[in-house]
Amino acid sequence: MKTVRTYAATADGSPSVEGEERAVAAVFEETSKAWADGDAGAFTRWYAEGATVIFPGVHLRDRAEIRTAMGAAFADPLKGTRRIHAVQSVRLLGADAAVVVTRSATTSPGETEPPAEQWESATWTLSKQDGRWLIEAYHSCPAPAAPAEAPRR
Repeated sequence: MKTVRTYAATADGSPSVEGEERAVAAVFEETSKAWADGDAGAFTRWYAEGATVIFPGVHLRDRAEIRTAMGAAFADPLKGTRRIHAVQSVRLLGADAAVVVTRSATTSPGETEPPAEQWESATWTLSKQDGRWLIEAYHSCPAPAAPAEAPRR
């Protein structure tokens, strides 16, 4: 995982940058677990009340819409699927905001790896509310067949 640090941890006992990065990455582990369980309530517990989800052909405008859409999807077209998120970068924008880039895909029942054409590049905006990192916005598009290399400096 590439990490871009944009602030330094303080000596006042506040969480370290590395600890915050781990906490942000844990959101994707938890949403993937809820997806595998087909649990729309557990899945959307990681979304802020006013969260936005956009991907080709879909625009969901808040947590309630996301929960309704995912409940219907888990009942039929996504039943038995798994969601994979490979965190590519975490950029902390202060103590309570982060931008995350993932390479993500959905596997069908029985698949161990998704076909190359199913991978997506996704950008996520998270905010920290009452000590928890929550997804504020998600946008995805088809990914290149192989992950892009980081630019050389």
